[in-house]
Amino acid sequence: MDEEKRAYFKSLLNKWMEEILAGAKDTVVGMTDEDDTFPDPTDRATLESDRNFVLRIRDRERKLIPKIQKAIERIDNGTFGICELCGEEISEERMTVRPVTALCIECKEQQEKQEKARKV
Repeated sequence: MDEEKRAYFKSLLNKWMEEILAGAKDTVVGMTDEDDTFPDPTDRATLESDRNFVLRIRDRERKLIPKIQKAIERIDNGTFGICELCGEEISEERMTVRPVTALCIECKEQQEKQEKARKV
């Protein structure tokens, strides 16, 4: 992968991280600023359901932060875009869709098959 593409992915990952952190901050502010008194129990239930949904999204994003940080580290040390298992280059299409990936599609499929086999 050339330097221009690595710079593009680093910028993309940094922007993604900033968006996640800003979203988390907005969620905290939004949940502390809201007036929680509702005369109608249905309105209260809707609010709780919406909050639960937002918190699940934020939890998924929180788990993504270390993956983004590791991808940035791989860019910095020159291993970004190289499969951690087989050492082959990860396709640019895969990196575009999932920039935090550390495995090529073949190794990822193999890993998922092994995980499935362990569950059975």
